[in-house]
Amino acid sequence: MIPYGGVRALSLDIGQKRIGLAISDSRQSIAQPLKLYTRVSLAKDIEELRKLVQEHEISAIVCGLPKNLDGSIGKKAEEIVAFAKKLEEAVHVPVDLWDERFSTDEAHRIFDMHAYKQKKRKPYIDMMAAQIILQGFLDARKKG
Repeated sequence: MIPYGGVRALSLDIGQKRIGLAISDSRQSIAQPLKLYTRVSLAKDIEELRKLVQEHEISAIVCGLPKNLDGSIGKKAEEIVAFAKKLEEAVHVPVDLWDERFSTDEAHRIFDMHAYKQKKRKPYIDMMAAQIILQGFLDARKKG
């Protein structure tokens, strides 16, 4: 579990081509989109995340875990678990996994409410999903 503290948390919505990133405020109570990273290779992806961890004084990372509707873990989720382990070893920051079911759907609903066209929203969906994952994690931790 990520410790309480005055340092930021980073959230990742990991896809095959892109990683959506969100960051918390220093009190770890509010999440906001950070950036969209286009994946290159495992080594370069981890190096980019290592730089972000240092730059933003990250004390914890939350990776969205794409569970199946019945709560089971599929191939994609297994890949995320493996990535999270490698990331934790590389950056020496605790990495938690958080159920991300429906986070992308929720991001699409938010854009629908604001009448964003599909073409305009595409670059932002992964960042918004990362924000939703992180905010859900932060809120759940506050409740206990």
